[in-house]
Amino acid sequence: MTASDEIAQEVLRLRLAQMLINERYKSGHFKIPIHLAMGHEAIAVAVSRAMTEDDCLVLPHRNVHYNLARAGRFKPILDEFLLNSSGLAGARLGSMNLANPRDGVLYSSSILGNALCVAAGVGLGLRVKDSAGIVIVVVGDGAIEEGAFAESLVFMRTYDVSGLIVVENNGWSMSTTVAQRRCEIHLDRMAAAVEADYARISGNDPCAYATTVADMRGQVARNHRPAVVEVELSTLGDWRADPDGRYINYHAGPAPTVELQPWPLLRESLEDPVFALLSHHSEPSLRRMAEEQLARLRSEIA
Repeated sequence: MTASDEIAQEVLRLRLAQMLINERYKSGHFKIPIHLAMGHEAIAVAVSRAMTEDDCLVLPHRNVHYNLARAGRFKPILDEFLLNSSGLAGARLGSMNLANPRDGVLYSSSILGNALCVAAGVGLGLRVKDSAGIVIVVVGDGAIEEGAFAESLVFMRTYDVSGLIVVENNGWSMSTTVAQRRCEIHLDRMAAAVEADYARISGNDPCAYATTVADMRGQVARNHRPAVVEVELSTLGDWRADPDGRYINYHAGPAPTVELQPWPLLRESLEDPVFALLSHHSEPSLRRMAEEQLARLRSEIA
């Protein structure tokens, strides 16, 4: 199997697993809040593929896609969300704080910006231990407004911490667009201010993302200084719910307009990583992959 095939299989697995979770969510099976990440699959696959066994991953509250990618299994995560003792963390962590140290997910935080502070400390620990690994921390665009972002970036640069900060920018702050709520924040300038490397990626091409993230991870490990990757993406599964007719972005809870189907395309545009796969694979081959992945997932939780 080629690297492109492996990436396509993973993107489809992450999408279909979330759609299966969504079906149960709509039926009221969960007692905990879950933040699905349909539309975020490309970056999760890229980060997971770039990681070495020495790397540590620190995540925010929307972490299901990264945990699915790192665990490589669906049932333990579904069981955790169902608060079953057979869950990935024995039903102790749920969704927003789900960690999996065995597979490199050291910590997840439900507090905005908190993951950055923890990652800075983890990265310093790796440096003190002279580890070959780096710390990768994922945050949303809202976290870059927190003082913790600037402070953690400065801390990492000052103490030669090998840290890669991945910012998932979906352009929304819950039900308000970022543009409606605040001025633009230029992450490239913030990174340049402390001589940290920066990359901005968009288009949801999972293969291109995998190359970029791997390259950035390599730079961080070689240079022993932080870097920032800003990812433009869309959180799919949105619907009109505002009384004034405003277009409200899907943030948490079940996505009522999303229905489980073997071909998990949600949007015929590059906002959807599944659609982006069509630049590397034919639709019939992707449909076959998706059907196989769905059958495996259903068999795993049967």
